[in-house]
Amino acid sequence: MRNPLWGAPRIHGELLKLGIDIGETSVSKYLVRGRKPPSQTWRTFLDNHVKTLVSVDFFTVPTIRFQVLYVFLVLAHDRRRILHFGITAHPTAEWTAQQLREAFPWETAPRYLLRDRDRIFGADFVKQVKAMGIKQVLGTPVAVAASLHRAGDRHDAPRVPGSVIVFSDAGLYRHLRNFADYYHRSRTHLGLQKDTPESRPVQAPEAGRIVAILEVGGLHHRYERRAA
Repeated sequence: MRNPLWGAPRIHGELLKLGIDIGETSVSKYLVRGRKPPSQTWRTFLDNHVKTLVSVDFFTVPTIRFQVLYVFLVLAHDRRRILHFGITAHPTAEWTAQQLREAFPWETAPRYLLRDRDRIFGADFVKQVKAMGIKQVLGTPVAVAASLHRAGDRHDAPRVPGSVIVFSDAGLYRHLRNFADYYHRSRTHLGLQKDTPESRPVQAPEAGRIVAILEVGGLHHRYERRAA
């Protein structure tokens, strides 16, 4: 299998986009069951505020020169969209606050912002959040991760593949731009009724044979029907 991390819902979503009418249970019985979804209380909060909620988080990417780059990610929950990302080798609260201003210019700030209690979100960041009229929702790293997986699919959140190797922040930026393009156009989600952030049309079986299209340097695949 070219995408070993895909769960049954993700595979089922791809099959539906290819016009293959098959039940999800027929797919899932051949796969190992994933972890349980978040608690009902947490899911209720997320469902009630999905259109006004964003999550922010950091992840790290090592370079081939053993430098560690920090990526600040902003995700909107309504269509599972990556709104903004920034890269730095030396994250500070001031830099993080600036990323928030760039993500939400001209009074486009959301009502709620979900983050963990990492110390990188210091006084400058908190001050900026309040100045923009955003209400913070603090949680543990597990809770933030759960918000990104609110539909119950543990692979429903955007993530940079661990096998990526970059030389510099410029190389990582190009990779993330390509990944974001793939993520928005090709990546199906349970929370979007197995559609993509930028909706993909369903192809009819008579449209042609199924082909695999390499994306993000071959780290991901998109499946489409093409005429012979």
